[in-house]
Amino acid sequence: MWDQQFEDLLRGYLPFLPDTEKLEEQTQLRDFGLDSLGMVELLGVLEDQYGIRFPDEALTTETFQTPEVLWSAMFEKHS
Repeated sequence: MWDQQFEDLLRGYLPFLPDTEKLEEQTQLRDFGLDSLGMVELLGVLEDQYGIRFPDEALTTETFQTPEVLWSAMFEKHS
């Protein structure tokens, strides 16, 4: 599972996710308002906050499909 900082950052890009609704591992981010511009902005914020860099091959809509996929992609080792 992810940390609170990740959840707080992610929720900022999900305008249709009510504050009272739990963010589940399989929540479909696009269904709650994450669009392509939001993905780019979120990518930059995550890289800055976590001191990571997403490799080019991770920059796909699939990476931003669910919180679980995105969290995993942040810490995958790419060769």
